Amino acid sequence: MKIESVFDAAFAPYGKVLPGYDTAELLAALEKYTPLPEGTDYVASQPELEALPIAAQLSANAYGGMPIELGWCNGHNTKLNCLEYHRDSELNCGNDDFILLVARADDIAGGVLDTGKVRAFRCPRGVMLEVYATTLHYAPCSASKGAGFRVMIGLPRGTNGPKPEITAINDEDKRLWACNKWLLAHAESGEAAQGAVVTLKGVNVDIADDI
Repeated sequence: MKIESVFDAAFAPYGKVLPGYDTAELLAALEKYTPLPEGTDYVASQPELEALPIAAQLSANAYGGMPIELGWCNGHNTKLNCLEYHRDSELNCGNDDFILLVARADDIAGGVLDTGKVRAFRCPRGVMLEVYATTLHYAPCSASKGAGFRVMIGLPRGTNGPKPEITAINDEDKRLWACNKWLLAHAESGEAAQGAVVTLKGVNVDIADDI
């Protein structure tokens, strides 16, 4: 798979780089307070990140005053496995270069996404990135062989919390996996084994040979 850059024009339908943020203190906190597992792990809200001045700045500026949470997704990964989306943009900022595997919500046809629609974009260390609500995404991927990543995840507060108890009234409702999180799973994923609806068809993308 071709690895493109978030600075390329090709990334414009998926998100944008947010200039002007001083991320040095955030990167130091990611290094100090968050682990680097062999697999991948996610924490929605990390107090040490949310205590930083940039947290209030992102809430006020990037989200227009909405309450947000700053957490992280760290580890080592090269596979797609799933895609998710939220009703709001997500902010990412990595202590290491990382790669996002993404597709567009309007690529979903008949409730199914062909993984041939997935593209890969590399984001450099320290860049504040907005991933649009209409962009399907999931755990970051390593940017080079054997490398890990520590990536801040900024979202409206409560996102990825407990799934609300609902009565499904349409097919999208069946994909609701957590609070403000809709999931498309590949049959090979652990999430599918846990009951997630299998809606990714095609190869489970793996960029191990492309980095």
